Amino acid sequence: MNAQADADPKTIRISVDTKATINMGPYSRGGCSRGLQAVKAADHDMMQKDKLVPGGILETESGKSFLFFTPSNKTSDFLVDGIELWWKSNKECLSTFNQIAVNLDNGPECSGHRSQFLQRMVEFVDREKLTVRLIYYPPYHSKYNGIERYWGGLERSWNGYLLDSVETVLKRAGNFVWRTVKATVTLMEGNYEKGITLCAKEKRELECRLQRSEYLPWWDILIRPITVY
Repeated sequence: MNAQADADPKTIRISVDTKATINMGPYSRGGCSRGLQAVKAADHDMMQKDKLVPGGILETESGKSFLFFTPSNKTSDFLVDGIELWWKSNKECLSTFNQIAVNLDNGPECSGHRSQFLQRMVEFVDREKLTVRLIYYPPYHSKYNGIERYWGGLERSWNGYLLDSVETVLKRAGNFVWRTVKATVTLMEGNYEKGITLCAKEKRELECRLQRSEYLPWWDILIRPITVY
């Protein structure tokens, strides 16, 4: 599916994932930094209160990245809001594409079972008149998802710094260069509640909009925009 998407001039392939929550404060992350004075860091993070949840989108061919952060929770709505914001922010550059192939790792907020994520993706498809194909990696194989290598590079780049504020996190993320391209970074301040799901009737209606693979129904899902005659 990835090879087909890359060969199609009308399809853009992206790799999408969230990263472990960042606890903000004067805490050591095991990195090294150079300076006239040693960086002083706390050796524990007890009573931690401030956090940021990172989400990211990597355009696999160009290497462009779009990072979005929230002080709220890691949810399906957070992930889809990030995808929608990426599309709107780059709509002019992406106008030649009418299909998106999305690589995911089947995490709890975006799996092929997660009705809220799938419903939000259907709404996005209908609104933007796009075709979206969700291509999942199986358990324990998320390392093949392109953005996982991106997260590893970002982690190494900021390990020597104290991520003690929202401004510092956004600055360090925005200064990270991947394949000669700097990241686009944004903060999403909405409140993302956990546990949002669909009722049984809504789930049945949702399934009518999903074209699941005959052989891999939870790992390969095609969503087409609704057609009005």
